[in-house]
Amino acid sequence: MKRAEKLIEIESLLENLMKSRRDGSILRMKILFFCSIYENLSVSMIIEKLGIKKTNFALMTKDLEKDGCLIIKKSSMDKRCHLVELTQKGKEELDRYLKEFDKALGPTSPDVDYAVEVLSKFLNKLV
Repeated sequence: MKRAEKLIEIESLLENLMKSRRDGSILRMKILFFCSIYENLSVSMIIEKLGIKKTNFALMTKDLEKDGCLIIKKSSMDKRCHLVELTQKGKEELDRYLKEFDKALGPTSPDVDYAVEVLSKFLNKLV
């Protein structure tokens, strides 16, 4: 159970750290982030990766689309599928947030960077 407890602790600490760095919504940044690393990902896939409710996602993406940060369009291959595409404005907003967050974290050792990379790969395999 130690591993599960540590993961819950890490998630809580990260969320608190992220909240303290910017007035914007963490969910907003998570959506922008997933749209940036998974280009033209379907709405259902992003919802699955984020582990959120469809209604929460719909509300946030509506705001992001209205703000010009992303575009939701129908897939050319499957008209039932909606794809999310990050705009230049969305990329810039995410980039500002990530730079600010990285600056707040300060310098780290190679060991810490390696541990974060390993944890990320492990969690991606599970999700």
